[in-house]
Amino acid sequence: MSSPIGLSEGCVAAIQHLRELREINTVVLRTTDPQDVLVPELEANLTHDELVQGLPSDEPRLVLHELSFASPEGTRRNELLLILWMPPAAGEQEVAYAAGYSALKEYLADVHVHLTARRADQLAYRRLVALAG
Repeated sequence: MSSPIGLSEGCVAAIQHLRELREINTVVLRTTDPQDVLVPELEANLTHDELVQGLPSDEPRLVLHELSFASPEGTRRNELLLILWMPPAAGEQEVAYAAGYSALKEYLADVHVHLTARRADQLAYRRLVALAG
């Protein structure tokens, strides 16, 4: 059984920035060594393409991303996504990141779109819109 993972003060502050500041739509989190605390790696305003291209190919990350899209009725919508990025090369870190993912789901009870992605194509914009819409 894995030990619980905590949210650092920086992690909590980054989540607050995402919710309160319009210039930030993405927070990327990583674990510390030893893998028991989530810390922010990046707070930024990223396009979908920048987000996908910026994810490491060999390391996991936890991502909070506010996806902007048009509903079928044509209205603009924003939906917060919680993403566990777990590329195949990062398998030995999966337990720690899965614990962090669970902690974030509990902390962010109002975020309803959660997904695990192992390949960049699983983060395709249309797929994310379908999940959020």
